[in-house]
Amino acid sequence: MPFNASIPVDPAQIETFLTAIGIGLLIGLERERVPSARAGLRTFGLVALLGALAGLLSQHLQSIAPFAVGMAVIGAMIIAAYLRHPDPNDPGTTSVAALMVCYCLGTAVWLGYAKIAVMLAVGTTVLLYFKTQLRGIATRLGPRDWISILQFSVLSLVILPILPNEEFGPYGALNPYQIWWMVVLISGVSLAGYAALQLVGAKHGAAFVGIFGGLASSTATTMVYARNARASEGLSSMAALVIVLANLVMVVRVTVVAAVVAPGVLPALFHVVIPALSFGGIALLMSWRQLSNGGHAVLPETSNPTELRTALGFGALYAVVLFCAAWLSDYAGTGGLYVLAIVTGFTDIDAIALSSLRLFALDKLALEPAAIAIGLGMIANLSFKAGMAAVIGGQSLGRKVFAGMGSVALGLALGIGWHALGL
Repeated sequence: MPFNASIPVDPAQIETFLTAIGIGLLIGLERERVPSARAGLRTFGLVALLGALAGLLSQHLQSIAPFAVGMAVIGAMIIAAYLRHPDPNDPGTTSVAALMVCYCLGTAVWLGYAKIAVMLAVGTTVLLYFKTQLRGIATRLGPRDWISILQFSVLSLVILPILPNEEFGPYGALNPYQIWWMVVLISGVSLAGYAALQLVGAKHGAAFVGIFGGLASSTATTMVYARNARASEGLSSMAALVIVLANLVMVVRVTVVAAVVAPGVLPALFHVVIPALSFGGIALLMSWRQLSNGGHAVLPETSNPTELRTALGFGALYAVVLFCAAWLSDYAGTGGLYVLAIVTGFTDIDAIALSSLRLFALDKLALEPAAIAIGLGMIANLSFKAGMAAVIGGQSLGRKVFAGMGSVALGLALGIGWHALGL
C-alpha cells in the first residue's frame, strides 16, 4: 500500500494511544515496588503502547500476524531478561504474565474496548499489589474451605449454564434455570458470610460475628449463642446482641436479594423493612450500651452452603414453595399466599421470599402482596428463632432476645399495616 502523507490525525486515535500508555504506567508503577522485577514503569508503558500499535497494524492489514509477532517478541525479551539475570527469590513468572496482560490490554484499547481494558488494568494492579494478603488468605483456607469454593464453582459455572431457561408447569412458574440461579444466589451470599467468618475469625468481637453470621446462617448463629448463654449466664447479654444483630442482617439480606432478583419490588419492600431496621437498630444500641465486657465471641458452626445435597434440597424446597405460591395465589387469592408465607417462613425465609419475587417478576403477583408476603415470612422466621433462643438459652436470654427481635417484628408489622391500609 503506498505511503499517504495526507491522512489526517484523528484526536480519538491520540486518546486511544494515551489510554493504552496510561494502562501500562499504572501496572508498571506497581512493578516498580519489586526490586527484582525486570520490567518497570517505562517498560510497561511502552509495551501497552506497542499493543495498541499492533492492534492498529492488525486491523489495517486485516491480519493477526502483527499482534502475534509483537506478543512473541515481548514474551521472549522478558524471559531472556530473567534468564540473563536470574533471581532465586523471584522466578519472574508474575512479571512475565503481567507484561503479556499489559500488551493485550493495549491492543484491546485500540479495538474499542477501552472501558473494559481500564477495568482489567485496575484489577490486575490490585492482584499484583496485594500479593502478601492474597497469599495469607490462601494459607488460612482449609480443605473444607477449598471444597466449598470448588462446589460453588460447580453450582454456578457447570450446572447453571446447562439448565433450560424455559417455563414449565401449569402456571409457568417453574423455570429450571431461574430456580438454580436462586440456589446460586443464596449459596453465594451464604458462602461470602461463611468465608468472612473463617478468614477473619472472632477477634473483631460480637458485632463482626453477628453481621457475617447472619449472612452465613442466622439460624446457626442463633443456636450456637443460645447454647453459650445456657452454659454461662454471664454471656447472655452478648449472646442476645449477636442473635438480634444476625437476624437483623437477615432482613437486610432479603432486601439485597430482592434488589438483585426483582428491583421493582423495592419501593414497596422498603416500606416494610425500614421501620424494622429502625426499631431493630434502636434495640441494638440499647443492648450494646448494657453489654458487659465479660465473655468472648465464638464462631458459629455453619454447614457448607455450597454442598450439592444442600443446594438440591433448597432448590427442591424453593420449587415446591414457588408452585404452591402460584397455585394458592390463583386459587385462594392473596390470603392463601399469606398463609403459605407464615407457614414456610418459620423454617426458611429464602424460599418464600424468592417465590414471591419470582411471581412478581412474572406479573403473577402484584407489588404490594409480594412485599406483604415477604414481610409475613420474616415475622414468622423471627418468631421461630426467638422461641428457639428462649428454649435453648433459658429465660434470661429469652427476655433479651424477645425485646430485640420483637422490635424488628413490630417494625415489619407496621410496614405491613401501611400496605394493608393502603397508606
